Amino acid sequence: MEACRKLPCMHCGANDGTIVGAHRNLGKGMGMKVSDALVAALCYKCHHEYDNGMNLTRDERREMWDKAYINTMQFMIENGILKC
Repeated sequence: MEACRKLPCMHCGANDGTIVGAHRNLGKGMGMKVSDALVAALCYKCHHEYDNGMNLTRDERREMWDKAYINTMQFMIENGILKC
């Protein structure tokens, strides 16, 4: 989670100091989050759109997160932040 703060937004590319690890919304229960291994680095604006936005359908939000997750993992591995 902490490593995500050092990355640019993996959806829009912003590097504005608001980047956090956005948990996957699929597979969670009320008041529960999924594993911290399932996070995508998103800025405040993109994270809000993913969690609460009305501009995207549910499927579009899921696709947005999936792409951001893949980009997050690729960036972390290629830059030595995450070792596999």
